[in-house]
Amino acid sequence: MALLVNGERIEDSAIHREAERLRPDYEKVFANMNPEQREAQLLDWSKENLIERALLQQEVKNSEPEIPENRLEAIIANLKKECKNPQDVYQDFEVRDDEELKHSVEMIIRTEQKLEKLLKNLPTPSGNAIKQYYDQNKEQFRTGERVRAAHIVKYVDWRNDEQSAFAAINQAYEDLKIGAAFEIVADKYSDCADRGGDLGIISKGQMAEEFEDVVFNLGTGQVSNIFRTRFGFHIAKVYERYPADIAALEEVKSQIMDILKEQMRQAAVHEFIDRLKINAKIEDL
Repeated sequence: MALLVNGERIEDSAIHREAERLRPDYEKVFANMNPEQREAQLLDWSKENLIERALLQQEVKNSEPEIPENRLEAIIANLKKECKNPQDVYQDFEVRDDEELKHSVEMIIRTEQKLEKLLKNLPTPSGNAIKQYYDQNKEQFRTGERVRAAHIVKYVDWRNDEQSAFAAINQAYEDLKIGAAFEIVADKYSDCADRGGDLGIISKGQMAEEFEDVVFNLGTGQVSNIFRTRFGFHIAKVYERYPADIAALEEVKSQIMDILKEQMRQAAVHEFIDRLKINAKIEDL
């Protein structure tokens, strides 16, 4: 099952390694497929990945300048410095020694240079394209219940023990009871006092469960009693409540822009590799 790609041999063992790399995610997606068909497709996809990788590397070798030796050595030295055991770098890059590591790093840099040139003139997604994507994929932007909240917090940690943290939060609560503005009290007492303790808009699952248990049960404009989480003592206030809904286009416009840009990048790379395939000699051995 070995391959020849423009005379470059890809061994059967490399195809099986690629199949094992893909297998965990692949089997989740195609769990309901007939096992024999699934395995055959996995091997086909693995071969296709390696063919495309070989063609791209061959093009990079032919078109991109070599990386200076001193730059490669500096990069490798930094990689080893970041690891507790320098030998771990070899494992990360699936190489055996410095020479193979140097070759791998060089190919990564030269490939990035090639792709950067290939993608540099891609157009910006139009407003119509963004709206069309939004209209066709609205369920993707469904949000759960959300609140805009703020809190006053005294952490129980190396700065404050339980007793002193509670004493401080209790004083803050007394100030609130006599009519002090929540934001002023937050700035005065809170260990997280930026912007009057404002946390912005919170979705369920974003904060600690014990914090959400309190906040998502407050009404608009309501201030909680003192409550404890794993982090310390809190007092929370809810400014607005937002029911589960589909986010408005303006809220997700930048997110859609990123999605469309990534789609354009992938399409450009696939088109480039398809052009390489047209002129390639690919043989099954």
